[in-house]
Amino acid sequence: MPDTLPNTMNAFVLHRHGGMDAMDFHDDWAMPQVGPDDVLIKVGACGLNNTDVNTRSGWYSSTVTEATTGGAYDDVSREDPSWGGAPIQMPRIQGADAVGVVVAVGANASTDLVGKRVMTDCWQRDWSDPMNRDKTGYFGSERDGGFAQFTTADRRNVGVVDSALTDAELATFSCSYTTAEGMLSRANVGADDVVLVTGASGGVGSALIQLAKRRGAKVVAMASEAKHVQMADLGADALLPRSPENLKQALKAAIGQDTVTVVADIVGGPYFGTVIDVLARGGRYTCSGAIAGPIVELDLRTFYLRDLTFTGSTVVPTHIFGDLIGYIERGEVRPMPAQTFPLSQLRDAQQTFIDKTHVGNIVVIP
Repeated sequence: MPDTLPNTMNAFVLHRHGGMDAMDFHDDWAMPQVGPDDVLIKVGACGLNNTDVNTRSGWYSSTVTEATTGGAYDDVSREDPSWGGAPIQMPRIQGADAVGVVVAVGANASTDLVGKRVMTDCWQRDWSDPMNRDKTGYFGSERDGGFAQFTTADRRNVGVVDSALTDAELATFSCSYTTAEGMLSRANVGADDVVLVTGASGGVGSALIQLAKRRGAKVVAMASEAKHVQMADLGADALLPRSPENLKQALKAAIGQDTVTVVADIVGGPYFGTVIDVLARGGRYTCSGAIAGPIVELDLRTFYLRDLTFTGSTVVPTHIFGDLIGYIERGEVRPMPAQTFPLSQLRDAQQTFIDKTHVGNIVVIP
């Protein structure tokens, strides 16, 4: 590590599951140690995602059955699992979407990376068996992330990006867009599809609109009507309220048919059965979230009589991160930064994220 680097840094640290008081700002947190396969990044910006809120609150615990509110849960303890089914080790610096400049490298990392601006690939892998889902972790969950002045990442989990976009703009991509691309890939979305996107105004939702359009599909976006202007600007072909009383009728009026071939869902909750009911025979449902509630009702007759395919999407193939960097560099997707906050105001940033009055992504600047 270069002698010019400090011994301590600013960091916002999660100490336990709970409410906002479970995490604290520190101005004297020890600098991370650089392992032989690591790079040390001076963080320029870091995006905020549902994973940060859900891990902090303990929502991934099987004891929780309600929507993601960001509040504390009485039955969640330090031993409750994270998204991956194992307890998270604390203290932990969260933040998956780090963007910054490499300032030092470990023995096994190329010195050519020093001075390069990089984005972090969120998925921590066993690089001898990279698609073994049982051996994966997440940046800012199973490993300290980007809500700090400095962070380390495995040399294989960073991508050099050549773009005129700012750090804050680049920090809106990695988690949301790889999640969205993973969903669309699992559902084999193509130019012949009509894709219904729930929760379309959030980070993953706005990514789904752009990436489905990139594949040539027709997109119907569902979001509160106050956000429809931004959704149209992203290229959505039709816009519907967040939960129309009669979804089939609303679809018919918007696109001339009352079914879709794909539902890309990050909402779940009580409206789940309604979106399943508009899938055409042979349609596909792909899911990577349940912000309105994880426990849903399903009529199995709808599922099997219509020959539907359901896919859950979490761990993405290794090529998707590199593909995303290519999309960014060629201008095929664009960022949706909603608001930035200084690192010291991470609690305020999380509350703004939870309130869901924004369109796009919340970003923290250390």
